[in-house]
Amino acid sequence: MTGLLVFGRTGQVATELARLAPDARFLGRDEADLSDPAACAAAILAARPQAVINAAAYTAVDRAESEAGLAGLINAEAPTAMARAAAELGVPYLSLSTDYVFDGSGDRPWREDDATGPLGVYGATKLAGEQGIAAAGGQWAVLRTSWVFSAHGANFVRTMMRLGAERDELRVVADQHGGPTPARDIAATCLAMVAAMQGDRAKGGIYHYSGAPDTTWAGFARAIMADAGLACRVTDIATADYPTPARRPGNSRLDCSAIARDFGISRPDWRAGLADAVRELQA
Repeated sequence: MTGLLVFGRTGQVATELARLAPDARFLGRDEADLSDPAACAAAILAARPQAVINAAAYTAVDRAESEAGLAGLINAEAPTAMARAAAELGVPYLSLSTDYVFDGSGDRPWREDDATGPLGVYGATKLAGEQGIAAAGGQWAVLRTSWVFSAHGANFVRTMMRLGAERDELRVVADQHGGPTPARDIAATCLAMVAAMQGDRAKGGIYHYSGAPDTTWAGFARAIMADAGLACRVTDIATADYPTPARRPGNSRLDCSAIARDFGISRPDWRAGLADAVRELQA
């Protein structure tokens, strides 16, 4: 997509965007540091793109608990500044968000209009970013997704394949539920949404997008071992048996009917994306 400006270069979704949209311009940290929101806005105004995607974020969930200021700059203030700059130019702006804006209660998939209630700093900063983007005054979209994976970057699939090759058994949390989402499908969805927004000024808002079928981390781990041909045994444990600095939501299921209705985009089967990622990693 020509005329597209993307914040992010090395992250999972940015890497897949570069594969799908090689004509786009990608800004890494050297050109646009998200801890400097004014510089991010200036980069948009200087580039004068036809659309902007923010695929960069502070994603270290546990470290965010002790780096709230930095996480807030990157996840809330920078996306807000970007959205204002895009609004000034009159071009669509899309930013990625997360299931962590919810408190993870219950077992019903979360809808876009459900009450938010982040459990930690990461979710709170992403929610603040959503609110700033919505208030910026332009044409905007926020895509909430979950359990992102690919053949590159730091993610669950790569960790499980590495540990599964080293160990006979792994203990994996089995009481957190959600939809693993291939980064490649997220990238394709971002491009489709931005193209639709360019064609219709009324399109935009908050949308959910995650892989199907919903599973648990332990279920996902077993699928990884099977696809990778690893004999490592996966044993179910409770969240309480694996304490972390930041609390994780127990229910990360996302209702993705709105994006299907408004953009014609359906949930991807994560098992196909997993097979592709495993093949790429083993190659």
